[in-house]
Amino acid sequence: MEIKGMIAQVVENAVKAAFPGVETGIAYEALLEVPPDSKMGDFAFPCFRLSKALRMGPPMIAQKLCAAIDAPELCRAENVNGYLNFFLNRENFARDTLQKVMADPEKWGSSQEGAGKTVCMDYSSINIAKRFHIGHLSTTMIGNSLRRIYDFLGWKTVSINHLGDWGTQFGKMICAYKRWGNKEEVEKGGVDEMTRLYVRFHEEAKEHPELEDEGRAWFKKIEDGDEEALAIFNWFKEVTLKDAMKVYDLLGVRFDSYAGESFYHDKTGAVVQELRDKGLLTESDGAQVVNLDEYKMPPFLVVKSDGATLYATRDLAAVLYRKNTYHFDKCLYVVAYQQDLHFRQLFQVVEMMGYPWAKDQLEHVAFGMVSYEGQSLSTRAGHVIYLDELLKRAQEKALDVINQKNPNLENKEEVARQVGVGAVVYSDLQNSRIKDIDFWWDRALNFDGETGPYVQYTFARCCSVMRKAGDMDAAPDYSALQDDEAQAVLRLLARFPEDVRAACRTNEPFMVTRAVTELAKAYNKYYYEHRILEGEQSAQAARMQLTDAVRRVIKTGLYLIGMEAPERM
Repeated sequence: MEIKGMIAQVVENAVKAAFPGVETGIAYEALLEVPPDSKMGDFAFPCFRLSKALRMGPPMIAQKLCAAIDAPELCRAENVNGYLNFFLNRENFARDTLQKVMADPEKWGSSQEGAGKTVCMDYSSINIAKRFHIGHLSTTMIGNSLRRIYDFLGWKTVSINHLGDWGTQFGKMICAYKRWGNKEEVEKGGVDEMTRLYVRFHEEAKEHPELEDEGRAWFKKIEDGDEEALAIFNWFKEVTLKDAMKVYDLLGVRFDSYAGESFYHDKTGAVVQELRDKGLLTESDGAQVVNLDEYKMPPFLVVKSDGATLYATRDLAAVLYRKNTYHFDKCLYVVAYQQDLHFRQLFQVVEMMGYPWAKDQLEHVAFGMVSYEGQSLSTRAGHVIYLDELLKRAQEKALDVINQKNPNLENKEEVARQVGVGAVVYSDLQNSRIKDIDFWWDRALNFDGETGPYVQYTFARCCSVMRKAGDMDAAPDYSALQDDEAQAVLRLLARFPEDVRAACRTNEPFMVTRAVTELAKAYNKYYYEHRILEGEQSAQAARMQLTDAVRRVIKTGLYLIGMEAPERM
């Protein structure tokens, strides 16, 4: 049991002792607070919520509970104006916390609470024949972090890159390739060459509109399974993914499935028929829709008037396929908030089809917009930042900073990669996912303040302290960790498992980002206020164990948000 739960148990035991036979129905742990000033205690319990059940004023309740508390090994309590303020036994708290963390430091914060459960995660979802730009950063990094967090808590995760690989644009691309392209140029130029061909198609189509018919004809060949059309189409996908994998490798991102829209094309017919059989389809201007008036939403378009299906139809097929294939307990869609209506409609239709699990197991993990140094992204306006270029530039800027601060550092290029990429990732995950993000170089690569390099530098500082200490045989004297600065660090170490669980429960990776940032800040304050490698050997051993625990937990936290931890910076 973690320290907060232990304090809650003390409160519950005191209530039972002071007021025998009374059932309060209160969740004590949920009411525990952390006072803004440590002089007011390490935890505080407001007795106001007990007044109704106990028929007594909060000050009197606090007085009676305080008298009933006897847990000197854990804490002492004071009653102040209807609050119970708890002061931990600092030496015992230091010993218990560090021994728990160091018993298996790489797994501190992990659990098996998700054992036997499966979560499908739909994220990144890049478009075939288009470059990977900064607009895909949030979905990719939020999804990657959530996969790691769920894994850490015992879930079986299935990560899915639902590729945008269907539509008439692919017929147009084949048309352009057949007329003006060649294999060598596409292999060499990759997505850039495919984009050039696509742009040329539209330029030529202005003068020769018959090209539009030719493009549609090629897409019809893809739909009909034409051997040549499919071969070119699949090759375009291979070239796109080859380019994308360079970015994914840099970011440490992987997927279990790349089944995109084209994968579900032959599965939409059964879904449409099921909707029809269940009486859910109605006609609207020649199209087939599911009426959602009852739920105060527009109709859900399933089949267009020309008989073609849409990405919404393929999304329906994907939901049912994933449920039947992976038997998920959760299915997360990490997609921008602009698609909120689409997912509310989608989930409602699945529930209307007679699948009650849709209500609890399908979730849209929405996130905000990304802009770059104060300007919103726009492909048409030419203001778009490609992710491979962004990551390259981040590494170059990180190398510049390293050359200024530590020019003799070994493996500078490798550290610059870790720091540069980490700065981009951290910038994306430092706030609640629903907040819009404005990426600025100076902020992201700052070694001071709340940035990725700052947290990584704290990890490297801990590693440096450990190297200087060398082997130490003395048993730790935990009484050396009773100062306010050490206790602040210890509270954050003890709370880390709770932060990880909260991140999973709310699908908010920033909770882990915040946890490691606060830990880095607390440790740096401790580092500046106390001489770690001075004094009695036993006191040094305790301070070294605290440093080691911070080092391990920061590394774990950075991993969970998708960052690496360089040992020297």
